[in-house]
Amino acid sequence: MTKKIHIIGSGISSLSAASFLAKAGHTVTIFEKNDQIGGRARQFNAEGFTFDMGPSWYWMPDVFEKFYQQFGYTTSDFYELKRLDPSYRVYWPDQTHSDVPADMPTLEAWFESLEPGSALKLRAFLKDAAYKYKVGMEDLVYKPSLKLSEFIDSRVLGGLFKMHLFSSFSSFIRKYFKHPKILSLLEFPVLFLGAMPNETPALYSLMNYADIQLGTWYPMNGMHEFIKAFARIAQEQGVHIQRAANVERIVVENERATGIIVNGKFEAADLVISGADYAHTDLKLLADNSNYSAAYWDKRTMAPSSLLFYVGINKRVTNLEHHNLFFDESLHDHGETIYKNPSWPQKPLFYLSVPSLTDPTVAPEGSENLFFLIPLAPDLQDDEKTREQYFDLLLERLKNLTGNDIKDHITYKRSFCVNDFKKDYNAFKGNAYGLANTLKQTAILKPRMKHKKVKNLYFTGQLTVPGPGVPPSIISGEVVAKHILNKHH
Repeated sequence: MTKKIHIIGSGISSLSAASFLAKAGHTVTIFEKNDQIGGRARQFNAEGFTFDMGPSWYWMPDVFEKFYQQFGYTTSDFYELKRLDPSYRVYWPDQTHSDVPADMPTLEAWFESLEPGSALKLRAFLKDAAYKYKVGMEDLVYKPSLKLSEFIDSRVLGGLFKMHLFSSFSSFIRKYFKHPKILSLLEFPVLFLGAMPNETPALYSLMNYADIQLGTWYPMNGMHEFIKAFARIAQEQGVHIQRAANVERIVVENERATGIIVNGKFEAADLVISGADYAHTDLKLLADNSNYSAAYWDKRTMAPSSLLFYVGINKRVTNLEHHNLFFDESLHDHGETIYKNPSWPQKPLFYLSVPSLTDPTVAPEGSENLFFLIPLAPDLQDDEKTREQYFDLLLERLKNLTGNDIKDHITYKRSFCVNDFKKDYNAFKGNAYGLANTLKQTAILKPRMKHKKVKNLYFTGQLTVPGPGVPPSIISGEVVAKHILNKHH
């Protein structure tokens, strides 16, 4: 029977869920409060520059491809995907830098030069990571995680010990490697998951497999291209997308979601999915019918927020790659300011993306497009003066480490921080990456994708299963849609 399904928010998980549900014949409408779709993966143009606002790393291309194939497409039908080589550049505390090569022999040789014997260890480590990736991506992440029995499956159970779900990532990699540069390189991907390496399950060495084996890619014309692709697929299935449609409340009658209030008007529905921030949905849109208490949310470990700068300059840069990690200060000290003692970091690590080095369309000729990111603790006091202080610090570090003095060449600048994440995305505590993937917030220990009491109400996105990041959000949309289709067919 055809159902009328309303989805809140137009981020990647919402577009994914909408596509599957509409394909199955349901009437699906997405309500987006902003003027542009894509959630955190929006894009804007200014002064001849095209800036991606959120995600800038394209990892796990297989997840995108799997989604497209289910609708009769392949990635190349939508955009040109270019593998970056080197994958990224890292600046170290000793003022040197390393380029992380895309090909294995060169990477192994570099590992060996740092730590004799580590090339063979890298092979063993990646073999283990490949196993985790295969089982994780084929079995674990596609579970709705509503009950423990979902995981009582011979392959998963048999592999639980091999998955190292209950040991820490930090201790696991130290069984293989000792050199601080190798450790930093392997630990950095888990920072995107929102926790210190010693708080993150060793399962997530699968991220190293994604990084080293599957590679770092870039869709030409910018990251927003995949949002355009997902939106096109959704609309081809018959999904309606309404912009500037602010959802103010989910209406619940007799423990059933009966619709939503959009811009003051009631829109009836048979089923509601929220792809908006879970905590915002729970505490604000549901009010008396929340799934979890305010105290519950307050105790959750959130992934970091970020201070972002979108900068256009009227000169070319040197000594930089498309992706650059500035690890010239202590990873541990910066991590402490995010997870242990929430505060503005004194000596922050930062990330700089220069997409114009790969893609000339994102900047005017002779100019460069720069995207700076400093990970921060959520809910910090955020004001213009502090932002400016950090911007000056970034420019100084950039000049000292790379020789690029850009201060007098800036033609465009925009910042984005905690307050903007709250305003634009209703992000709980201004988080940028959702809920941290800690040992206590994995699988069935995450906020449930189905409301415990209210029938016909579901959640998708990076605060529920399987977790933060673009590929997990794609999967999250598919998991919730297929669960609904199994239950309401």
